[in-house]
Amino acid sequence: MAKSLPTTARSLPIALIRAREGVMSPIRDMLSETGITEQQWRVLRVLSEYGAMDTKTLADRSSLLFPSLTRIAATLREKGLVTQTRDKKDRRRQFVEITQAGQKLIDDHLDQASQIVLDFKATLGPDNYETLLDLLAMLDPGAHD
Repeated sequence: MAKSLPTTARSLPIALIRAREGVMSPIRDMLSETGITEQQWRVLRVLSEYGAMDTKTLADRSSLLFPSLTRIAATLREKGLVTQTRDKKDRRRQFVEITQAGQKLIDDHLDQASQIVLDFKATLGPDNYETLLDLLAMLDPGAHD
């Protein structure tokens, strides 16, 4: 019996990539005026939501590889959007915190970002939107709230 793959139209990896592009397009449009990247926005969003945290946790919650976060945090620090401090007990451990300027950037785009979410909910329906998030979390072994 020959094994076969699903068609590319029904391939989960391809469908996720296509969906990601559809989700990210309005976010990219919003960010085009800010001078920050999608990854930098994620870092600022996480810091805005959770407060200061160590770089390992921040990389995980921002869905970034640690070396990428290191570079992104340095760029955000240069832009005055975050601060970085070393742990007093373990000098290898660093903490990142959003600055007032970083929070202002989030706040200035809150209405637009909220509208993007509302548009996705309108497209999918509120229940499907929540179900989709739950289903995607099932595929993420490191999912957290």
